[in-house]
Amino acid sequence: MSNLDWAVLLITLLGIVGYGVYKSRGTRSMDAYLLGGQSMPWYTVCLSVMATQASAITFLSAPGLAYSSGMSFVQFYFGLPLAMIVLCITFVPIFHRLKVYTAYEFLEQRFDFKTRALTAFLFLIQRGLSTGITIYAPAIILSTILNINVTYTTLFMGGLVIFYTVFGGTKAVSYTQLLQMTIIFCGLFAAGVMVVHLLPESVGFGKAIDIAGKMGRTNAIDFDFSWTNPYNVWSGIIGGFFLQLSYFGTDQSQVGRYLTGSSVGQSRLGLLMNGLVKIPMQFLILLIGILVFTFYQYNKAPLFFNSYELHKLERSEHKAELANIQLKHDQLFEKKKQEVEKLDVALSANNQALINQQRTLVKQYDEEGKTIREELKTLMLKNDADAATNDNNYIFLSFVTEYLPKGLIGLLIAIIFLASMGSTASALNSLASTTVVDIYKRLINKSGNDGQYVNASRWATILWGVVCIIMALFTSKIGNLIEAVNILGSFIYGTILGVFLVAFYLKRVGSKAVFYAAILAEAIVCVLGFQEVVAYLWLNVVGCLGVVIFAYLFQKLIKEKAIEIEATV
Repeated sequence: MSNLDWAVLLITLLGIVGYGVYKSRGTRSMDAYLLGGQSMPWYTVCLSVMATQASAITFLSAPGLAYSSGMSFVQFYFGLPLAMIVLCITFVPIFHRLKVYTAYEFLEQRFDFKTRALTAFLFLIQRGLSTGITIYAPAIILSTILNINVTYTTLFMGGLVIFYTVFGGTKAVSYTQLLQMTIIFCGLFAAGVMVVHLLPESVGFGKAIDIAGKMGRTNAIDFDFSWTNPYNVWSGIIGGFFLQLSYFGTDQSQVGRYLTGSSVGQSRLGLLMNGLVKIPMQFLILLIGILVFTFYQYNKAPLFFNSYELHKLERSEHKAELANIQLKHDQLFEKKKQEVEKLDVALSANNQALINQQRTLVKQYDEEGKTIREELKTLMLKNDADAATNDNNYIFLSFVTEYLPKGLIGLLIAIIFLASMGSTASALNSLASTTVVDIYKRLINKSGNDGQYVNASRWATILWGVVCIIMALFTSKIGNLIEAVNILGSFIYGTILGVFLVAFYLKRVGSKAVFYAAILAEAIVCVLGFQEVVAYLWLNVVGCLGVVIFAYLFQKLIKEKAIEIEATV
């Protein structure tokens, strides 16, 4: 990167961190530190919720996913608007009225402590692992820019986020996320415009999409039902609905964001706006990946997008074999480019016979390119058994650093850092609040004052930050990060959602029935997930319905008297 890019990057990052810490100065009470004093307007709630979900993983991995396999991932979000409506009707007013710091406090009031502890434990495990992945994403960027081992950049990024989360709390997170999302929208728009600008003059926006479509990359909608296909309309609407409902309704990293709303109405409006904006935003992010794919049909793509791993191979005893593979890659590109240009001409002439002929040829060359990459990955593993052979997360980053103008590179890198900082800070804050409220305050120090609990929250943030950094150090093997986070969540979210639905709607079900139902449902989810019997989105449906059905049946057997608590809207 140029000096200008570094200046833009550092000024943006330091400005955001400084602003967040400044706006949250004087935070002394639990209410202010964990809930921001419940003073946030709807637009801050909306952008904070979006920033928590839209981490660096979104901006690194989503374009790479579209580049590799197309637009089908957008169907993952089809259940989101419906989930937002259900949340606004049920979860939001209940949580606001009960004056809870975490979602799991309600479960002890409705059931007992062991049910609260089980759901809190499941959340801590899932969110701790996911946050490690979130920290790893921007570490990839620094590693690529500086060409150093990702371990060192992971430690740096984790430390930076811990610092401003510890000193600012929820208010710092919310205020900084408002600025972050504003800058992110502007930067992404600029990136999309620049990709189109860099294409050949004969290839405008429409033709770029058309070429990508002829190569199987614009498959945004798939109505074919399949239990094993994670991305079709049915898994997106049904499985996605259950996943999003659990994520926004029971995951403390999101509950903590909309509980900062100054009223039930402000929280509701923030969530509804999130439901309306999220799908178009995700579609546009994937669209950038499609445009980058078309760009690389006219410009030679790197043999491997992770330059650090490639440089390692270049310095090894296998460099002659690497040169051979590189030569095949270069020759294949020249052949494919000629056929793509013919496809371009055929599209301009609307010659359907020639379009079909050229489409077959370019897809054939595309498959040959995948074979060459597999040969490279085999060589990488031969050189280093621990080599990271999945470069999906580096595709968009490689394009940004190689082709965008000075200044804009620094801004886009800053965007990805900001996204990571926002989502990671929210996650650390939620991990700390759950640890302090559901464990420390409940079991260790029941009669402490606000100052003690705030200090405990700061220490819990540091502790979880260290744990998440350790998790991040083991993340390089998991493939596409955006898929990994959602797969991990699907193993747990359905079960937690089922517990809450029983709490809200099955008033006669007691604590023992729901506790054992949750354990049994989670065991079934784990078996189905690890055996890959169904696609991961369906695990949310299985877990949720499993808890509800088993709890109802167990209650019939146990005949335990349920605790009566007012939880209606």
